Amino acid sequence: SSTTTTTTAAAAASSSDLARKLTSPNVLLDAVDVFIFDCDGVIWRGDSLIDGVPDTLAKLRAAGKRIFFVTNNSTKSRAGYQSKFTGMGIDVKPEEIFSSSFAAAAYFEQTKFAQSGKKVYIIGERGLGEELDLIGVPWIGGEQDKDKVATIGPGQRVDIDKDVGAVVVGFDRYISYYKLQYAQLCLNELPDCEFIATNLDRVTHLTDAQEWAGNATMVGAVKGCTGREPTLVGKPAPLMIDYIADKYSISDRSRICMVGDRLDTDISFGRNNGLKSCLTLSGVTSEKEVLRKAPRKSGTEHIDPDYYVETINDFFPA
Repeated sequence: SSTTTTTTAAAAASSSDLARKLTSPNVLLDAVDVFIFDCDGVIWRGDSLIDGVPDTLAKLRAAGKRIFFVTNNSTKSRAGYQSKFTGMGIDVKPEEIFSSSFAAAAYFEQTKFAQSGKKVYIIGERGLGEELDLIGVPWIGGEQDKDKVATIGPGQRVDIDKDVGAVVVGFDRYISYYKLQYAQLCLNELPDCEFIATNLDRVTHLTDAQEWAGNATMVGAVKGCTGREPTLVGKPAPLMIDYIADKYSISDRSRICMVGDRLDTDISFGRNNGLKSCLTLSGVTSEKEVLRKAPRKSGTEHIDPDYYVETINDFFPA
């Protein structure tokens, strides 16, 4: 009987740790002053807006809630994201948007990289270069290397700029052997060259039709040829929430709620940094996974949100 008691207690403990479906939204709304939303899988999927979202955001603002958007997608800068929001009919200020491309720039600003006189080599798309330009950090690579090919034959080599002091890896639809060779030469041969990853998302929403291989693919390739672990600047690393809390003088982080569709980035970001957390089922995580009725993806086994909803429209049920 002691075995039965132990098993029952363990089951009770595990069920009490499970996320609760948000059936009484005021329980959350009354306890939160600031909402931080992920974008892909929460606000939109690819380039398709999730129905009802603009109205929900407007209602939150009308209720006096402060709103920020924190995305691990590095392909756009904050200005690029503002254009996407505007194109979808959502009014957002640039200072409310925090992308992992911005987080990379914030990291280089905090570490006073510009004063080193070094350059950054970018694996990634337009957003990274645009954000580095804004803080005066010189860079090479990125979209400029989109069509470059490593010619392989006797005596052939890829020559690198010896002034590279960091390699930053963001999502790159044009990833190539040339770029990987350039990155590994910088990291393996240049002393004190830093390795920065914007994010480690395994999959991403390029379209609303299916999931696509995410930035963990690009980062994993560079890890494989260097044996090095990157410094992570996107979620779940604390850099962006530290920046927001400091800039807006938010002292009580328990009054902030992180809302996202991923356990390993969004919900982990919330839980690791003292925030409330709410998972939406409109992205990559199923209700069965949340409730542990289906196997969890590796790395998400012990991450549970406080609440979960079908979409953020459940904050204001009809």
